[in-house]
Amino acid sequence: MSHVLDLSVNNIQGNSTDLSAFQGKTVLVVNVASKCGLTPQYEGLEALYKKYHGQGLEILGFPANDFAGQEPGTDEEIQQFCSLTYDVTFPMFSKITVTGENKHPLYKGLIEAAPVTPNRDAMVNMLAGHKIEATKAPEVVWNFEKFLITKEGKVIRFSPDVAPESEELVSAIEADL
Repeated sequence: MSHVLDLSVNNIQGNSTDLSAFQGKTVLVVNVASKCGLTPQYEGLEALYKKYHGQGLEILGFPANDFAGQEPGTDEEIQQFCSLTYDVTFPMFSKITVTGENKHPLYKGLIEAAPVTPNRDAMVNMLAGHKIEATKAPEVVWNFEKFLITKEGKVIRFSPDVAPESEELVSAIEADL
C-alpha cells in the first residue's frame, strides 16, 4: 500500500497542499464538524497542537458533512468558525467526503491501514440513542474519528468519543514523538 500521505489535498483556503510534507512527523488526522455534540473537541485538539507541535506533532482537520448534515458551511465559513470559536491554528483542509463510495482517497487509505474503530459498539449505541443509524464497519463511524499516523507510517485509529486530552490518545502521541 502506498503511504497515505502521498496525496495532495486542498487546504481550507483552496490551495493545493502536498501531504508528503508531513511524512516523518507524528500526524493526527481528524474529520471535523462545526455543529456536532463533539465539536468542543476542537478545544482539546488545539491544546494538543500547542503542547506538542514543537516536538513534531501535526494535526490535520478535514471538515466533512457526512454525518447528519453537521458541517453545512462553506470552507470560508468553517475557517471563520474554527478561528473565532476555538482559535484553531492547526492546518485545516477543504471539506471532503469520508464515508461511502465517494470517500476521499486519504480516507480510503486510512481505513485500509486501520480497518477497525476501537469501541465502535459504544459509539453505535450512543448514536442509536439519538435515533441515528451508524455507518457500517469499516467506515468512519462519526465526526471526530481520529487516525494517528506514526513517523514510520503506521496508522492507529481512535473512536470519535476518545477525547483529545484522553490518556489513550496522548500516550500514543507521546510514544511516537
